[in-house]
Amino acid sequence: MDAPVDFDFPPINRLHRSRIAKIRSITHPTAPPPPAGDAAFDYALAHHVLEGSETAARIHDSESFDWYVANPDAAISEKLTPTAVGPRVVLSPALTDLPRSPISETPYYVLRPETSRAPLNLRSLAASAYASAAGNGFAELLAAHAVVLCLLRAKQLGDTLDSWTITRLPGTVFLDHVGDPVVLARDLIHEAGHNWLNDALAATSCKIGDDVHFYSPWKQTVRPAFGFLHACWAFPLTVIYTARVLDHTGGDLRRFLAAYLAKQRTLLTSTRDDHARALQLISDDGLRSRLQNVHNQALGL
Repeated sequence: MDAPVDFDFPPINRLHRSRIAKIRSITHPTAPPPPAGDAAFDYALAHHVLEGSETAARIHDSESFDWYVANPDAAISEKLTPTAVGPRVVLSPALTDLPRSPISETPYYVLRPETSRAPLNLRSLAASAYASAAGNGFAELLAAHAVVLCLLRAKQLGDTLDSWTITRLPGTVFLDHVGDPVVLARDLIHEAGHNWLNDALAATSCKIGDDVHFYSPWKQTVRPAFGFLHACWAFPLTVIYTARVLDHTGGDLRRFLAAYLAKQRTLLTSTRDDHARALQLISDDGLRSRLQNVHNQALGL
């Protein structure tokens, strides 16, 4: 199935290559340039190595620092899970391994010497979720923006599912799950969408100030334009995916997804006018058109 929009955005590709070079000039200044590979994959891993080595240096942990120096790919080659969008890093860290820190109020996990793969059942769940997303037009998005997947709490269908990304670890997503690949794919698409937009804004030097605000029906409060635009991009992506996959589900799952779709349609409709105004803050034509296209597609479903 065709992608809802062209996720292959040249400014992002250039950003990935330049950031990799810059990070490696800091973490491995004397090492020869690595062979050309999957820039998005290397970009995600490079940020883990940077974050891990910075933290080790800050707390004077020479053993961990030396490990990052010796392993510019975070020694991940033996911990990969094959998926429809390429090898992924699928983890299941304990919540106690996701501390907050002075650099992030949001919990996060950094690849480290003791990192191990998620159990086989969770890796299989993740692989099926990537396949579902890829088969419905989101392969390119997940290939470049959901490289490291941290599966957190197992919950029941209908429970509140927490998921997030942090800007310091682009290409990494943190997700609760209900053990169903269709639902996991939906949430992967949502968080990968946030990673995509963060990269796109940085790559196009779009600066969105905090002085303009819009009402967010998802948060039920007024939010800065940055957060509003993120919601008006990530939620429509999940609406498009859910509409595409709905007829291939049944039972409780179908009812759950149909209710989600109906709710999101109502919320999106209420953002129509404000979204048009918010898009005026996006200076790059290619980025603005992609945001508008996805929002319009979701509204039309």
